[in-house]
Amino acid sequence: MRPPAFWDAPGDHPAARLLAPLAALYGRHTAARMDRPGAAAPCPVLCVGNFTLGGAGKTPTALALAALLRAGGARPAFLTRGYGGRLAGPVAVDPARHRADETGDEPLLLARAAPTILARDRPAGARLCVEGGADCIVMDDGLQNPSLAKTLSLAVVDAGAGLGNGRTFPAGPLRVPLVRQWPHVHGLVLIGTGAKGEEVAEAAARRGLPVHRARLVPGADLAGRRVLAFAGIGRPAKFFTSLREAGADLVATRAFPDHHPYRDDEVARLAAEAERLGAGLVTTEKDHVRLPPAFAGRVSVLPVTLRFRDEGPLRAQLGAFLARRAGSRSDGA
Repeated sequence: MRPPAFWDAPGDHPAARLLAPLAALYGRHTAARMDRPGAAAPCPVLCVGNFTLGGAGKTPTALALAALLRAGGARPAFLTRGYGGRLAGPVAVDPARHRADETGDEPLLLARAAPTILARDRPAGARLCVEGGADCIVMDDGLQNPSLAKTLSLAVVDAGAGLGNGRTFPAGPLRVPLVRQWPHVHGLVLIGTGAKGEEVAEAAARRGLPVHRARLVPGADLAGRRVLAFAGIGRPAKFFTSLREAGADLVATRAFPDHHPYRDDEVARLAAEAERLGAGLVTTEKDHVRLPPAFAGRVSVLPVTLRFRDEGPLRAQLGAFLARRAGSRSDGA
């Protein structure tokens, strides 16, 4: 879906006020669901979630955290629902065999870095992770899903977007009223800079939660290249900004809804437009795995890596998380 513009407007926007009664009903229901106890997992579970609908940077955060866990001697596996795919799982994702229409885009990216299990039934998926040799789980999304107990939950916030108007869906982007989400969170990952993000960071600090600041670093040299950029992610404008910061010459941009399944004719039109402009096509890693195979080779990718400003506090928090592994093995014995 494409977020409505009023989600970024002040909270007293007429549309937000009109939807407030429905948002109150939705908020009460989802908050009560979020409070339910989850099934015990066979190993520690690190949940990488966010407070709002739409993209905040969860996937690059999950990849960066898994790398830190491996550096600490752990054997993490990713657990994902596979949003946008048709498979229910539990199934081990194989990028050489599976397609985005089967698994969704994020699982294919995660599976390039570590064993990845797709499962709508998260407890069943957690068991398959352990059967495959994992001693801890990085769960991509699922902060509001109560089915599996989490050992450590980190909320990812895009500092440029913050929490939008601060209202609950459909009056705003929050999945659950914020006051009901804080008790389920053990820390914040703040990506980028922005006044809206600082407000969330200050709220987290008042609650004694660590704030891990990070930024997305482009992984390709596009300096001086004329490009037509397109993206179907939560915040396409964020990708376009990253390209400009990488030195690319953006002659045109095209935004699509999040997780958009590209058709042959759409990409053919993009290619024809790029040719008229004397530019190359470039998109995100998540978009690239959703392209028709016949066109994928004609589109460049701008990979991004998440880098933390100070890994010390995060490593300490992850160290405590990893210390739970021995207890989990004992509990399961």
